[in-house]
Amino acid sequence: MRFHVYFAAVAASVAVSSPAVAQQAFPSDDAQATARGVVLQQHSLLNQTNLDFGIVTTDGISAGTVTIASTAAGARASTGGVTLLPSTSSSARFDGLAAPLETVVLTLTPPVGNVLQDAAGDQVTVNAMSVDAAGLTRTANASGNFTVYVGGDFGLTANQPAGVYSADFNLNAEYQ
Repeated sequence: MRFHVYFAAVAASVAVSSPAVAQQAFPSDDAQATARGVVLQQHSLLNQTNLDFGIVTTDGISAGTVTIASTAAGARASTGGVTLLPSTSSSARFDGLAAPLETVVLTLTPPVGNVLQDAAGDQVTVNAMSVDAAGLTRTANASGNFTVYVGGDFGLTANQPAGVYSADFNLNAEYQ
């Protein structure tokens, strides 16, 4: 029996200490890569201020115009028989959000039929509408912000009926 215990002890020590029985080591390499992606912020274009030519009157003799500049100040001017009365007026202001330094292409669409209309159906002609000096193609700033001002030129008849005239227009932003 002594022989069996000795033989078992020898077999156990050979199994533990023998490199032939240990797990073989294979050559290996490590490499590193970067996982990345780009997340864009949500694009938006919001109207902050409406285009408003204020309160005006006509002289009953001559047609004329009232113009709002497409600037932050939205300066107001008139021609012909149109007289500007004390009131608030403003250019339209749109604030946009794009990706930082992204190109934005704008399209300005005047009111349907190029007219403003009052409740009675009387009309004021939209002679022209324009965006600010930055133009219809611009680049968002490093934060992705941009602002657009819209002005217009409106034609009134000599005997323009009294009323509150309005119509919707559209400014579209395409982000590229």
